[in-house]
Amino acid sequence: MNEQIGRTGHVSLIGKPFIYRHIVSFEETNVVGNVYFARHVAWQGRCREMFLAQHAPSVIDDISHELRLVTITVNCNYFDEIYALDEIEITMHLSYIRRHRIGLDFDYSKVLAGRKVIVAHGFQEIGCMRKDRDGMSPIAPPKSLADALDQFAARNSQQQLHFPVGG
Repeated sequence: MNEQIGRTGHVSLIGKPFIYRHIVSFEETNVVGNVYFARHVAWQGRCREMFLAQHAPSVIDDISHELRLVTITVNCNYFDEIYALDEIEITMHLSYIRRHRIGLDFDYSKVLAGRKVIVAHGFQEIGCMRKDRDGMSPIAPPKSLADALDQFAARNSQQQLHFPVGG
């Protein structure tokens, strides 16, 4: 198990994460110089896309046909600012699969004074849907997707950092 320490000092015991690394560009910042809050949500989407490309490429083909991965809920809690040229790491864990819904946790961290510090935490709930002539209907996640996500499941969800307070 990996151990991460958030700004509040909570220790999060988690299984292997999917990791997306990113260097912040100037175009991702606002006039004040910090990252505009909506970028965090965009990075969640980018992390999901890179996960599909690397671990479940057949799902991309399914999406071009009748599968739809619909974002039901998205949020992000911010603990510290991110600036242009900061190197950030976004880790994604499977929180749950319930019927047609998939919950994903995202931790955003950057290196400060030689240690990795969580600067934000996000969550998404995605619905697996099938598009047909009558609209869309819920379906179980494709097996290839469920199997790929299981590799990155949080193994100790009781201790996982969800929404820390403070900072």
